Amino acid sequence: MGSHQSVPLEYSTKQNEMNILGFWIFLGAEIILFSTIFASYFVLEHNTAGGPAGDELFVIKDVLIQTFILLTSSFTCGLAIHEMRHNNRRDMVVWLVVTLLLGFGFVYMEINEFIHYVHEGATIQTSGFLSAFFTLLGTHGLHVSLGIGWMSLLIIQVIRRGLTAVTTRKIFIASLYWHFLDVVWIFIFTFVYLKGLVM
Repeated sequence: MGSHQSVPLEYSTKQNEMNILGFWIFLGAEIILFSTIFASYFVLEHNTAGGPAGDELFVIKDVLIQTFILLTSSFTCGLAIHEMRHNNRRDMVVWLVVTLLLGFGFVYMEINEFIHYVHEGATIQTSGFLSAFFTLLGTHGLHVSLGIGWMSLLIIQVIRRGLTAVTTRKIFIASLYWHFLDVVWIFIFTFVYLKGLVM
């Protein structure tokens, strides 16, 4: 049987299949978490309490750069999985490292953005809008930071143990998590930044 017809290594055992299914269920819970925070944001987005609104704060150029960085990181993460399925450990690690560097760039820009807002007098205590904004963006940024730490540990595991049924499963699950955060960011970009700029 050719390699193109065989089952990917991360799906090669029943345990792996169950773990991956379990992670999809976990992502369902994450969707509920973010949906709840989005709902709170939509309720509070007009409650500026005399503080700055989105159209006064948001810098579209910076947000577009952040979006490009995160979308690119999702693409490089996909390339890593492609290389993993072709048993190219070195190239997979290279693409994962690129993904992590892009992730670092994204988080760095987000932290600078928050510092800038606070410097402008826009803090989490300023208004309902800013409270909801910082909670939503902070939750997403924390998830990205956790993803960076998680993938870093997995890279070390792969370097030490090679591409096994266990390590490929872990990398694949981490990639699902990373793509999920990319999808959440698209919603943030659309319904927080773009909507906020035209309000």
